Amino acid sequence: MRRAEFDSVLLNILDENPGASDINFTVGKPLQAEVDGVLRPVGRKVGIDALTPFHTETFMLNLAGNDTRSIHQLLSHGSCDLSYHLPGRARFRVNIFSQRGTYSIVMRQLPTKIPSLEDLGMPPVFKNVAQEKYGIVLVTGSTGSGKSTTLAGILNEINRKRAVHVVTLEDPVEFVHSQMKATFNQRELGLDFDSFANGLRAALRQAPKVILVGEMRDRETVEIGLSAAETGHLVFSTLHTIDAGQSINRLVGMFDLEEEKLIRIRLADTLRWVISQRLLPKTGGGRVAAMEIMGNNLRVKDCILNGESEGKTYYEMMQQARPFGWTTFDDCITDLYQKGNIDETTALAYASKRAVVNRGIDQLKAARGEKTTDIDGLKIDDEYCKRIR
Repeated sequence: MRRAEFDSVLLNILDENPGASDINFTVGKPLQAEVDGVLRPVGRKVGIDALTPFHTETFMLNLAGNDTRSIHQLLSHGSCDLSYHLPGRARFRVNIFSQRGTYSIVMRQLPTKIPSLEDLGMPPVFKNVAQEKYGIVLVTGSTGSGKSTTLAGILNEINRKRAVHVVTLEDPVEFVHSQMKATFNQRELGLDFDSFANGLRAALRQAPKVILVGEMRDRETVEIGLSAAETGHLVFSTLHTIDAGQSINRLVGMFDLEEEKLIRIRLADTLRWVISQRLLPKTGGGRVAAMEIMGNNLRVKDCILNGESEGKTYYEMMQQARPFGWTTFDDCITDLYQKGNIDETTALAYASKRAVVNRGIDQLKAARGEKTTDIDGLKIDDEYCKRIR
């Protein structure tokens, strides 16, 4: 299969599923697209009922055949990341990996238009995030939760409003930013630098005001990121963690026990925002983002320095700072339920503390005059009261 034929397969899948976020190639399964978080068979016009090892190897060669670095990484480490461009239609972040002697491929479709914060429907507090001058901003969540899209929206806000030099270190480059008020230099792992730590170390000599690190993968990257924030840079990065508290614990846990106190001091001084995301099934189709947002104040600094304790948890601090734009997942999920974006089952399934969301939903139902319990027919037993007198 030549590249033109492979591109034709991709175009057929995208035409058939305009809302596809991922395309999955796995031996023994048909071509699959992920739409609204659910895999469905696609590409019936292609005439492939089930992919064979020959099919996936042919697709792999079309994607990575001219990229010797990716081929070497695939053969040496069992997987590789790369980007793929479908001219005039779409860009993809691609992961190719081996499994049981065959190749599988997952292609994540990347929006060609850089989203604005308004397009994404982000809270007003995100404007404050884009105005930070130095420090670390973390965007966390599971794979596919929209971390890259959120960061693209924040960087787009910086691009529109601030005349600064921005250096991004990505694996691979996902959103290509145009040169507007800011000056962007976007570097790709493997093509422009060999590791995030080395790329970040080099970025400190490239006179940026803003640095995007695709992911805080190891201790060395975290340490250099902290140094960059301490020397007046604004550092954005991602972590695969589920909430703000776990994000801080993950960073601290990358260091030895004897280094913990120093790292907590540095993190308390440099951390500016932690934004965590989850994508929830939306009522009527599609998905909607639930967010947890935590900034930094004296109470948060004390909690980073000394750890959480009774009455001093990140969760409680986010609840109490709602007037300043902070929020917990549970409060955000309750708001999404109130707006009709999600149903009760979804709200409870994705809650961090189910009892909190359940109580919030009951309060909303009571305010609307709806039933809050399935228990019916309760009444006072007057005869029993008479007998015990």
